[in-house]
Amino acid sequence: MPIFRWYYFLFSLPLYLLAILPMPVLFVLSDLMRFFVYHIFAYRKQIVFANLKNAFPDKSDTWIKKTAFDFYRNLFDVTLETIKMASASDSFLNKRIKLFGMDLVHELNNKNQPFILLCGHSGNWEWAGQALQLNSKQVDGLYHPLSSKWFNWFLYRARARFGLYPVPMQTSLREMVQRKQIPSAITFIADQTSGPENCHWTNFLNQDTPFFLGAEKVAKKFNYPVVFAAAYRTQRGHYAVYFSMLCAEPTLTKDFEITELFAAALEQQILKQPEAWLWSHRRWKHKRPNL
Repeated sequence: MPIFRWYYFLFSLPLYLLAILPMPVLFVLSDLMRFFVYHIFAYRKQIVFANLKNAFPDKSDTWIKKTAFDFYRNLFDVTLETIKMASASDSFLNKRIKLFGMDLVHELNNKNQPFILLCGHSGNWEWAGQALQLNSKQVDGLYHPLSSKWFNWFLYRARARFGLYPVPMQTSLREMVQRKQIPSAITFIADQTSGPENCHWTNFLNQDTPFFLGAEKVAKKFNYPVVFAAAYRTQRGHYAVYFSMLCAEPTLTKDFEITELFAAALEQQILKQPEAWLWSHRRWKHKRPNL
């Protein structure tokens, strides 16, 4: 757990005050944030438009503009919903997150079988992890510690309230070895930008795209089944999460096969609800090195 300093609570107090507000008020704040960021400050607007145009070359400018506008609402909804985790009750989350395919999760839990859970930055991945923790044996969430130590402390506490175990990426392999007897859903949000080296390149959303190989390497090392989680917004503040098996026997797969399966599953999820993915991320800033 991140080290606590007394002034962290003071810095976090405005976030705790936000967290106790009812959802309708948070949605009004989200709309205000979208207005200023989209229309006034144009935060990463060029990146969002470029990403959408490259991913959907056949779509009209009208469709691109509407999807971008809807993306900013999703972005600030998820931001405030994440802060809401600091006060949300288990009944609140279970009401707003519906889980499908839990028979697969329960089957693995009943076998005391740890597994790799792959997902992307789509829908509300934070709430999905909390709901799964409330309805399964254990969720271990891998994360990159933030540069802001007080905000990192705040998020850690919000994520861990119901027993989810946040694991820093730097110590993740050691933690997995130590916790191999616990039937955890070891969660990788695996669509971050990878460096051009030591990755797997594939066609993703009509573009040459590098993917991290960490999840695939871990799955093969421990022979942990790989499950995909797709979260979709069903209405504002409500989500459905679907679990499906990507690979039951990782040691029997070819190199990069698991990564390809994940990329294909994530692409299908994005195509179904494009505004819900993190388009402000500079996902394609690297180019494939010349061989």
